[in-house]
Amino acid sequence: MKELSRGAEAVLYLNRDRVVKKRISKGYRIKEIDLEIRKLRTRSEGKILERVNVDKPRVYNVNEREMEIEMGFVNGKVLRDVLDNLNDNERVKVCGLIGVGIGKMHSQDIIHGDLTTSNFIYDGEKVYFIDFGLSYFSKRDEDKAVDLRLLKQALDAKHYFYSKECFEAILNGYKGYNKDFKIVLERLNKVESRGRYKHKNN
Repeated sequence: MKELSRGAEAVLYLNRDRVVKKRISKGYRIKEIDLEIRKLRTRSEGKILERVNVDKPRVYNVNEREMEIEMGFVNGKVLRDVLDNLNDNERVKVCGLIGVGIGKMHSQDIIHGDLTTSNFIYDGEKVYFIDFGLSYFSKRDEDKAVDLRLLKQALDAKHYFYSKECFEAILNGYKGYNKDFKIVLERLNKVESRGRYKHKNN
């Protein structure tokens, strides 16, 4: 198997047309606790990947014992690397698709937990959601608002020339696929106000 990437929580390997995600141990944790955490997170991620109603890698196998998830390989480019180079119409279209996906996900009470342009793959037609390692189930509007807030911060940091139009397109897509969008957006405004207040008083 060929190593594709290595993160803080897991290593991705390419095995022909499949990707194997293996959670790595943390030396600073007690061994028994480390094993339990990795098993639980592998189980949770596998369950969410199977349920979530967005374009995402196909799940072939979830192995809690080995802390591995075997998925289909998505042939495309990481959105972080291409978003700024798209023409205006395509950029708005792509961000609209992201908003639709987040709206569908939140309507299932699934929180991604790590929405950045590094965790989307674009193949020229579809936007695939990847890396559900920090995802969880929640009905709380606050959690959904924070999910959106994290993506907005990622856009401001990595794609600041286009962040405003991108986030507007995301919200436009989101509104059509989450019946509670008004409540979530109100909560988002409160989350942002808290952030501004905290920054002002630091």
